[in-house]
Amino acid sequence: MGPDPAAPPRRTRVHDLAAWKRAGQRFAMLTAYDAPTARLLDAAGVPVLLVGDSVADAVLGRHGTVGVTLEEMLHHARAVTRGTEHALVVADLPFGSYQVTVEDGMRAAVRLLGEGGAHAVKAEGPAVQLCTRLVEAGVPFMGHLGLTPQSVHQLGGYRMQGRTAATADRLRDQARALADAGAFAIVLEAVPADLAREIAAAVPVPVIGIGAGAGCDAQVLVTHDLLGLTPGGGPGFAQAYADVGAVIVEAAQRFREDVRTGAFPDGEHSR
Repeated sequence: MGPDPAAPPRRTRVHDLAAWKRAGQRFAMLTAYDAPTARLLDAAGVPVLLVGDSVADAVLGRHGTVGVTLEEMLHHARAVTRGTEHALVVADLPFGSYQVTVEDGMRAAVRLLGEGGAHAVKAEGPAVQLCTRLVEAGVPFMGHLGLTPQSVHQLGGYRMQGRTAATADRLRDQARALADAGAFAIVLEAVPADLAREIAAAVPVPVIGIGAGAGCDAQVLVTHDLLGLTPGGGPGFAQAYADVGAVIVEAAQRFREDVRTGAFPDGEHSR
């Protein structure tokens, strides 16, 4: 069932995830984009951190992930890996870095591991050839099927996938193909719960759900959704476990008023 609880803590490895699936042990994955957040999530025992291209919406103030560059992903991957000691760090291959040629994707993945310090990469869609080549080169690969945000224009928006028999069959086939190609895990996003449960039971690698029901082997959320930092509350499938946004606003208001009234800095905070 993965690392021995009595042993000294060590870095989570892709083989741990496979062992957890075999043992029926579910696990969590969260996004991280900076060192302080990564350090806190690592201390919380979250075993897998994703440096997602969702940094576009969560941190950079953009709408959609298509415009994120490889250089930006490298910047955030470096920060996250500096902030972790135990979590497996997975970095997204951004749009444009792997869609044209497999060689482009391999170069980008090598940079994310070599320069960015990530331990694995994730790519959207049925990138079976890229998966095969990366695994052969020793780069752990995570797949991502269902709603793939980089393809939002083709999909016609952020819509649930796999509702029809044909699209469900296609997702089943794609998941099997990625697993056969050596992917160590597959994210399923915005897929009907029954279909996600079926796919999770059919493939030997962990299936990580997001908006895909409780039948998956693991669950991932964007940390800003988890903490209540997303304007408007985030997608319907995301649960806010805290309202950190309200805490930040209240703290900033108190500071503003203490400065205005002269209450800060007081003697204790002056030199």
